[in-house]
Amino acid sequence: MSHTIKHLIIGGIIIMTISVPTVATANEDGLKLDIVNPKNLYDPSPNGYSTAVIVPRQGRLAYISGQGGQDSTGALSPDFAVQVKQAYANLRTALEALGARPDQVAKLTVFVVDHDMSKLEVLTSNVKDMFGAALPAQTLIPVSKLAIDPMLFEVEATVVLE
Repeated sequence: MSHTIKHLIIGGIIIMTISVPTVATANEDGLKLDIVNPKNLYDPSPNGYSTAVIVPRQGRLAYISGQGGQDSTGALSPDFAVQVKQAYANLRTALEALGARPDQVAKLTVFVVDHDMSKLEVLTSNVKDMFGAALPAQTLIPVSKLAIDPMLFEVEATVVLE
């Protein structure tokens, strides 16, 4: 075995054995998402997300399309906070239609029109309200506009089903 390969193998073993804090969330069928926030990285949980989420091998995935802040009539409030709250309510409705709960969400991608730091508190508050300690992995993408002009926020999700 070459010297380089031995170092890669040893390095991989060391990396695999480093203590990484995880939080497991399990549904009634025993499927669990392992939430990983390594101690040597910035702790993202105060900002409403986790560094990584491990999906169980036997899990089936569902992808929920971007949910905006439209109410049941399709109306959009001009207020960012109202749209975010409604978008997460819409996401919850989509989860329920799949027979899933928030603790089964592995990954969120959120799109924010004209993002600035003042919007983070609204985003963090809504994510924590919906997910509690089972914070999914999440990516925020600032955009100049979404599908329709009055839309200010959209959230899509990857969900592990039984």
